[in-house]
Amino acid sequence: MADLQFEIIEHIAVLSESAKGWTKEINLISWNGRQPKYDIRDWAPNHEKMGKGITLTGAEMNQLKKALLELK
Repeated sequence: MADLQFEIIEHIAVLSESAKGWTKEINLISWNGRQPKYDIRDWAPNHEKMGKGITLTGAEMNQLKKALLELK
């Protein structure tokens, strides 16, 4: 399996932190040199390990924002 390369272009927010120091974050990340996407996932301290997450394009992030703002 090939190594997964990533670059955190912009750190946007920490949503939560576990007792073990892992943080759930929203970041703008370039995966394997591709166009950056919004990314929500768990990260170990210093970003040396990551958990499963979800990536969103700018359009998908705008739709998510719109849906969240419509919540009652």
